[in-house]
Amino acid sequence: MKVLALASYPVEAAATRYRLHQFVEPLSDRGISLTIKPFLDSKRFNSLYQRRDLARTALGLMKAGALRLRDVYSARQADVVLVQREAMIFGPPVIEWLATRVARCPMVLDLDDATYVSYTSPTYGKFSRALKWFSKTDDLIRWARVVTCGNRAIAEYAQSKGAQTRIIPTVVDTNVFVPFPRTSNGPIVLGWIGTHSTFPYLREIFPVLQELARTHRFRIKIVGAGTSEVNIPGVEVENLEWQLEREVEDFQSFDVGLYPIDPSLYAEQWAAGKSGFKAIQYMAVGIPFVAAPVGAMADIGEAGITHLQASTKDEWFKAVAGLISNQRLRQTMGESGRRHVVKHYSLSDQADKLASALFEATGQGKAS
Repeated sequence: MKVLALASYPVEAAATRYRLHQFVEPLSDRGISLTIKPFLDSKRFNSLYQRRDLARTALGLMKAGALRLRDVYSARQADVVLVQREAMIFGPPVIEWLATRVARCPMVLDLDDATYVSYTSPTYGKFSRALKWFSKTDDLIRWARVVTCGNRAIAEYAQSKGAQTRIIPTVVDTNVFVPFPRTSNGPIVLGWIGTHSTFPYLREIFPVLQELARTHRFRIKIVGAGTSEVNIPGVEVENLEWQLEREVEDFQSFDVGLYPIDPSLYAEQWAAGKSGFKAIQYMAVGIPFVAAPVGAMADIGEAGITHLQASTKDEWFKAVAGLISNQRLRQTMGESGRRHVVKHYSLSDQADKLASALFEATGQGKAS
C-alpha cells in the first residue's frame, strides 16, 4: 500500500519526526510504503519564528503554498493520504479538500495536539490568528476515514464530531533513547527541553527554582527556549538552542526532568490536548521527573513510582527538593520509568496501530 504523508513541518519538528519519520521502516515491514512531504523545508522552518525575518517568511509561505499543489497530483497515485495536523500551516483546508474530493484519495488525519483550539501565537500575536484558520480541524475530522489521536482528550473531541478514532501516543524508539550511566560529580542537573511556545510553562516555576537554590545545590539545563536571555537569580543556568543531532544526549544529561504545564497560560482545552510526550522521553532515558498532572500527563506513567506530580508552587518545591536530596529515589524512579515505557509505549506496538488504521481507511480491514 502506498501512503502519502502531508506534514506541516520538516524532520526538525518533533511531530513530523516522531509521528511520521520513525514509522517509515516499521510500516515498510508491514507492507506500507510511506512517503513524507513537508509543507515547510528546513530553512523556512528555522526562520519561521524569527520576527526579524517576517517579510522573507511571508514570501516563503506563499511559495510553499504554491508548491503544495503538486502534492494533490501525488495523492492520485496514493492509496491513502495521511495528514499530520494540516497540509498547510495557514488558510483553509484547500489541499485536503482537493486530495479527498478531486483526487478521491481516502484520508487519515493525525492529531497529536489540540489544533482545534484557537490561541494567540507568542511570536506573531493576533496577526497569526487571522491566518491560522483554526476551524479547519473540524472539517478535516469530518473528511477523514480515521483520525489517529495522540491522547484520550483529542480522541473524545474527534468522536464528538462523528469520527472513527484510534489512540496512538507519541513514542520514541527505546533502542535509541537509552539510559546513560550517571556520575556523582558536580551539582544535580535539572533539565527541560521544549520550544518557544512551551517555555512560558517553565518560566512559571522560576520562583520555585530560585527558592530551591537557597538550600539546595543544582543547576538547570534549558534546551529550546527560543530566547538567549534566561536568568534565574541565584541559579546556574545553561541555556542551549535545540539541535537534532544532540537531542538524545541532552535528555541523557539530566538527573531530574521538569514538565510543568499551566492551563491558564493559553487555554485549558489546549493544555488538555498535550500528549505527554516529554514524559515518555524522560522515562525512556531512565530519569525521574516532576510533572503537572494535566491532560494526558494524568494518565502517563505511575505517579510516585515513575515520577512525582505537582500542581502548586509548594508541591513543585517539595517534589523537586525530594529528588535533588535523594539519590536512591532518583535511581529507582528512573529504572521504573524505563521499564514502564518499554512495556507500554513500544514503537512496534504503535506501528501496528498505525498500519491497522491506514488499512482500515482503504476498506481493507478494521483497526482494533
